[in-house]
Amino acid sequence: MSDANLIADRYELGDRLGLGGMSTVNAAFDRRLERNVAVKLLAEHLADDAQFVSRFRREALAAAQLVHPNIVQVFDFGLDQPSGRHYIVMERVDGKSTLEILKQLGHLDVTEAVAIIEQACRGLAEAHRHGVIHRDIKPANLLRSNDDVVKVADFGIARTLADESSITQVGSVIGTASYLAPEQTTGQEANQRSDIYAMGVVSYQLLSGGLPYEAKSISELALKQQREAPPLLSDFVDGVSPALADAVDRALALEPTDRYFNADEMRRAIVEGTGSRDHAPTAATRILDGGEKTTILGQQTTQQPAVLQPRQPRPAPVAPIAQHDPLPPPPPPRRKKRWGLRFVALIVAIVIAAVVVVSVVNQGQKTAVQLREITSEKASQIIDDLQGLIDDNTQ
Repeated sequence: MSDANLIADRYELGDRLGLGGMSTVNAAFDRRLERNVAVKLLAEHLADDAQFVSRFRREALAAAQLVHPNIVQVFDFGLDQPSGRHYIVMERVDGKSTLEILKQLGHLDVTEAVAIIEQACRGLAEAHRHGVIHRDIKPANLLRSNDDVVKVADFGIARTLADESSITQVGSVIGTASYLAPEQTTGQEANQRSDIYAMGVVSYQLLSGGLPYEAKSISELALKQQREAPPLLSDFVDGVSPALADAVDRALALEPTDRYFNADEMRRAIVEGTGSRDHAPTAATRILDGGEKTTILGQQTTQQPAVLQPRQPRPAPVAPIAQHDPLPPPPPPRRKKRWGLRFVALIVAIVIAAVVVVSVVNQGQKTAVQLREITSEKASQIIDDLQGLIDDNTQ
């Protein structure tokens, strides 16, 4: 065997199992322990990049502390001095990734999909209990063995709470676009509920064969997440009950606080959504749940599952209606004054005629000039009084 196929004078490299942007994974044989393993090698062109070397080392340290049936176990990591290659030695899973299963089947039936989701949630909950956030949950990173045991793999961009440093620039986005939570699409720091959102996307895809949001870019995805709610699975997938659809929908909530408190709560809701309390235990699920007491990011707490509510479609913004004081009742229509003037003229004529008659009878001998003077004074006063009365009653 050539030196190129031997790592750390111990691991014999075999066929390539996978290829990523920053690493390749090969089947390998551990000469010392005489067992089959998988070896991840950092891409050669990144070996001199301190940032990627730091990220690679971060994955090994984060995953090495996680020992759980539903997590791919890390055995060893280091630098192969002769070749200058950084490596991580992992448990080898003989089987297929969930992505390969989806490509083959399109989508899974409810029982098979829920079995995968349940086990993946157990592994994710264990990572969160140790303060490890995966940040790249997707079908390609969920491996199912030939014994139907599901394991969460590839903590390559994981972050631990204890590590306050950042390997990304401010505002950058890490993770596979379709599985990014709304807060991640805006460059905010991921947390355990971002992982739960990604599990919601995986669950939606396993049950329907499609993604909750189809987008060609992160910006388009972000807009759709803000404006739309994905159709409930029970509306178009046979066999998915409303309770199961609601359970998946809650994991896809826009606000992190509206999602599940932790992955254990999501697992219980998914299982109960099928109408059963729990699935029969397998080699991967024979662990204690610890009752209702759960742990999140290293802190114990007691959390009851919340009542599931389906997310409503997000309406387009509507400008608020201005508030005004109640309007006073409209004034009665104003009467035209023309008839009032005619009435005044008629009254004046009657008054003048009456004054003339009275004056003639009582005074007999008075001159016409005197009659006009008396009539003018009284008539003016009467006219003014009548005009005021008319004006008061026609406002």
